[in-house]
Amino acid sequence: MNLKSGLFQADKDRNRIYYDEENAHKILSSSLYELLPRIMTKPIVIVCIGTDRSTGDSLGPIIGTTIKKQLSHFNVFGTLKDPVHAVNLEDTMQTIKNEFNNPFIIAIDACLGKIKSVGYIQVGKGPIKPGAGVNKVLPAVGNIHITGIVNVSGFMEYFVLQNTRLHLVMDMANIIAEGIIEAEKSYLHKRNSLKANWMDKMDNTF
Repeated sequence: MNLKSGLFQADKDRNRIYYDEENAHKILSSSLYELLPRIMTKPIVIVCIGTDRSTGDSLGPIIGTTIKKQLSHFNVFGTLKDPVHAVNLEDTMQTIKNEFNNPFIIAIDACLGKIKSVGYIQVGKGPIKPGAGVNKVLPAVGNIHITGIVNVSGFMEYFVLQNTRLHLVMDMANIIAEGIIEAEKSYLHKRNSLKANWMDKMDNTF
């Protein structure tokens, strides 16, 4: 969980999508696709941060559980069964560093913000700083980030997280998961097209 103010990038570097607007997952997919690396061989790792012990902070693990079953190329860390949270985040990041060569990391986390921003999903460049919403000092994570504003910040954040509506969290998680799945399909389609074009050029050369 992070506070909106814990994000490092200015608003101009983020796209905001309201979870209940028409075609929200398609808008999110397009926003995410535009931020993915142009080097198609670069490993992509999604780190879904949060815990199933807090309703508001369960956004990340719910997304991780959903997409891990359906993604074929992107690598996922953080599910309801094996969450990535304050206790094991640093170890998880070290595991990713050891397992992947210079990965491109997408960080996903729940977020607290202004009351008028609740329900908005943010997709943008740069890392997030998990734990800011509950006064924990953790390393910044991500080349890009996806955050869902699940409740209001400013007072007793831990209690607010515990009393966030699961219905909202589930709806937002579903939109984000659908967007990621669609973005991967588009990304793989482009990669395969580039590979096919390269093969055609090689055949013509010889």
